[in-house]
Amino acid sequence: MNILSSIMYTLVGVIVGALLGFFFTKRKYEKQLKENPPINEKMIRAMFLQMGRKPSEAQIRQIMKSVNQNR
Repeated sequence: MNILSSIMYTLVGVIVGALLGFFFTKRKYEKQLKENPPINEKMIRAMFLQMGRKPSEAQIRQIMKSVNQNR
């Protein structure tokens, strides 16, 4: 019985550790995305200028809106 109980405690510990690790990692990842978005208005302006176009503010807002909707 002693071996069986130690195996059960180990198994429960691994499961609890995996769940806690998953939730903390998910929270940290979401925080990083919120603080450092993958694309911002400055990047969009730079892309337009590299293509030789002067973007209007409406175009930039439209692109940001579509990016945020697809997340």
